[in-house]
Amino acid sequence: MLASLRRSIGGREASVVDRAIPGGPVPAAPRAIIDHERLLSCLIEKTEEQRAGPGLRASLLGDLRQVLTTGRDEIRRRFLEDHGGGEACMHAQAYLMDRLVVALADIAVGRLYPAPNPTTAERFAIAATGGYGRGELAPFSDVDLLFLLPYKRTHRVEQTIEAILYFLWDLGLKVGHAVRTIEECLKASKQDTTILTCLLEARPLWGDARFYEEFRRRFAKQVAASSSRSFVAAKLAERDERHRKMGDSRYVLEPNIKEGKGGLRDLQTLGWIARYVYRVDDVAGLVERGVLTDAELTRLTKARQFLWTVRCHLHYVTNRPEERLTFDVQREIARRMGYADREASATATAGVERFMKHYFLIAKDVGDLTRVVCAALEAGRQSAPRRSLGFLLRGQKMLDGFVIDGERLDVADEGQFRSQPIDMIRLFRTAQVHGLDLHPRALMLISRSLRLIGPKLRKDPEANRLFMDILLADKGAEETLRRMNEAGVLGRLVEDFGRIVAQMQYDMYHVYTVDEHTLLALGILHRIENGELRERLPRATEVMAAIQSRRALYVAVLLHDIAKGRGGDHSLLGARVVRKLGPRFGLDEQETETAEWLVRHHLLMSRAALKRDIDDDKTIHDFVGVVASPERLRLLLVLTTADIDAVGPGRWNGWKASLLNQLFERAMARLTGGFNAATRDRRVRAAQEALRGALPDWDPADVDAFIAKAYPPYWLSLDTDTHAHHARMARVAAHEQRTLTVETRTDRDAQITEATILTPDHPGLFSQLAGALALSGANIVDARIFTLADGMALDVFLLQDATLGGAFDSPDKLARLSVTLERSLSGELHMDRELAKRVPALPSRARSFRVQPRVLVDDQASRTHTVIEVNGRDRPGFLFTVTKTLTELGLQISSAKISTYGERVVDVFYVKDVFGLKLTHAQKIEQIRSALLHALTDPDCAPAPPAPVRRAGRSRPGPTSEAAE
Repeated sequence: MLASLRRSIGGREASVVDRAIPGGPVPAAPRAIIDHERLLSCLIEKTEEQRAGPGLRASLLGDLRQVLTTGRDEIRRRFLEDHGGGEACMHAQAYLMDRLVVALADIAVGRLYPAPNPTTAERFAIAATGGYGRGELAPFSDVDLLFLLPYKRTHRVEQTIEAILYFLWDLGLKVGHAVRTIEECLKASKQDTTILTCLLEARPLWGDARFYEEFRRRFAKQVAASSSRSFVAAKLAERDERHRKMGDSRYVLEPNIKEGKGGLRDLQTLGWIARYVYRVDDVAGLVERGVLTDAELTRLTKARQFLWTVRCHLHYVTNRPEERLTFDVQREIARRMGYADREASATATAGVERFMKHYFLIAKDVGDLTRVVCAALEAGRQSAPRRSLGFLLRGQKMLDGFVIDGERLDVADEGQFRSQPIDMIRLFRTAQVHGLDLHPRALMLISRSLRLIGPKLRKDPEANRLFMDILLADKGAEETLRRMNEAGVLGRLVEDFGRIVAQMQYDMYHVYTVDEHTLLALGILHRIENGELRERLPRATEVMAAIQSRRALYVAVLLHDIAKGRGGDHSLLGARVVRKLGPRFGLDEQETETAEWLVRHHLLMSRAALKRDIDDDKTIHDFVGVVASPERLRLLLVLTTADIDAVGPGRWNGWKASLLNQLFERAMARLTGGFNAATRDRRVRAAQEALRGALPDWDPADVDAFIAKAYPPYWLSLDTDTHAHHARMARVAAHEQRTLTVETRTDRDAQITEATILTPDHPGLFSQLAGALALSGANIVDARIFTLADGMALDVFLLQDATLGGAFDSPDKLARLSVTLERSLSGELHMDRELAKRVPALPSRARSFRVQPRVLVDDQASRTHTVIEVNGRDRPGFLFTVTKTLTELGLQISSAKISTYGERVVDVFYVKDVFGLKLTHAQKIEQIRSALLHALTDPDCAPAPPAPVRRAGRSRPGPTSEAAE
């Protein structure tokens, strides 16, 4: 039937050799996707009925569009029902497009622009190129076509090609095309590696097969035969540059599955090199050539199928050619791929986290194998013909039982790791000491010998000594440990570390997987020790020089997150891991105890500094009670600094540094006897005397009047310069009878703007101020609330720009701030309505996260206040909503700690009741908790189960959030 139809529309020119159609695997029940004979018959019938009438094009386009839509719907249905996964979906898409292009070409040549007896110049061929040439076409991918001409262009050929392209474009397809003669193809291939790569995968679709055969023959002889070495080098360089642009890490939490490290493009690079260098159709041919083992091919095949499936889901979920696996689609794709949440899981997002961990492990497989195999191919080409290992060793330098080949360290014998598995550890240590890279053959042998790293080697004292030498090396451990992790050695040697490899942290605060975060923290620790970060981390650098327990600190940083993903408190579980591994690593009892303590309490300092009022004596008392020694305090400061800095860019800032420094100083003073109850009064008097000295031009009576207004916490909370600044503000306000005074100061180093507001105190004031600041575009990172004896409120807010980050110092925004504050306090603004109208909605990326609203009431943290901690998903007006609720409950807010960790906000308030007392009645506390949970209602989250009130004599509750990391 098909042959007779073709004869009817143009005879020999429209004929295509059988192997050119469809060019890839034929899907099951292909006619349900597209019935090519029926389509062609229908198109021929339309052209016979309407000839070249004005409605012919629209009529043909309607039929083509219907066929395309029906075919795509069928492919999508099969995919969602998991008929073959991504591989079947992409091949089916290519099959559909093959048949569509061939039908169009037949109609264009035989009916729209017929030639009874075409000359050779009027003939051409069509080939699929790029991914489409491989028979891999994602649902919304571009269709790349090559129109291959014999030697020159004619008017009829140009008309025909133009007609085909316009039909494809009108169908809504994104078509990349090239119109070239064979000679032009060969010339362009020699000049441009991208074109060469595209043509390497060309697959014939339609036309005179002789043209394509001639092109393939000349391409192999004139291009491929003479440039394999430069092609390999170019593709590897291209891969490295692509990785650099993508962040050079496969462990970013929103990866690009096509271009990112360990993604589909890396698999394609391997395929290109296999085709070009070894003349095989795909990577499976590399097994026959002895380049890959069967096991490695199986890993690559599974990786390709997984990535294809993820990519197809990504296109269907977003309804566009999206390649980034962003947070807002990860959960849905995980659900579609069967990664359901487990009821027994400790986290509500276990399904998406398991999906992303699988993704990262696949990306690691791809990265490991392509890096090793591509490098091995390059090395093989450079050293061909192959020589015996004995010949290679002659004249080469030996080093610690290994061979130096150029600047790379190689094995002395291909059976070296089988006979001496410990040499897999020694290889990395030797390379670290001498600053050498690793030879690709050595890496390949390691990947094939990992099973030899078992219990015996893990317990070997020499293996553990080598590992500790790597960890504690003067040159730093980060690069070497990352190499070991990439090669799979680190996770095999330290099995607990293997459990966190590719472990995702599903939130907007953390940027890397747990293993990558840990290696970054070790690198930061080393740079702190070397003084490289003195300018950015001065206190940690200073403290590090005085630390005595260096080995324990490095082990603690390595293991501080080792128990993440196991459920429960990862700090407590991690401490048990340290107790097990410390002796194995060679730590003595004291070092093991110190490392264990650090891991158990590695969040203690950040929680105290960022979530508690460090001007409250009880905060310092409780913190010091856990720390107990100056050495542990120093260790904890350095670990905390490295931990926060390694979370991601911008997570460490001057404000966090300031809070940690203050906590460190006050804790150290108490530990060394420089701070106690008796000295508190002396500190207050000293601050007051310092103010007198800072105001030498003031009448002493005026200074005494201001001093009389402020209570002791005010003098202990702020420095002399700030006290003097406030005194001048208060005098000017009183003299001019102002009801509102607003002044701002910016600390460039801390990236913080301090806004001081002086106004008469009244219930709900803090809520009004918080709303006005939100309307002005300010993000409150901390607040100090003081009520003076004359009834004036002196509130100090530390602000950052909610949109840009950094200091809130834009002149137009500062001007708007003053106006908004005045309108708010005058009652002119209806704050709820204004916030809903003027504050931008929550971005879709943030809406994809669920943060369980939680309210904790703690009456032990302070001797004078009840501490209320509120956790919820960040959104515009969050602080206003919370503080308004607290005001409506009749509570006085004395101070607030405002912290945001990605999508999670953690606000802590020090409150008293209307009588100025701590909250004691259980009924009132439950009322507060219920009201706050109602105010924080999040449509994506169910309310949290009741949390116990922490009362005197009861054990301290576990952490509610790990966000402070």
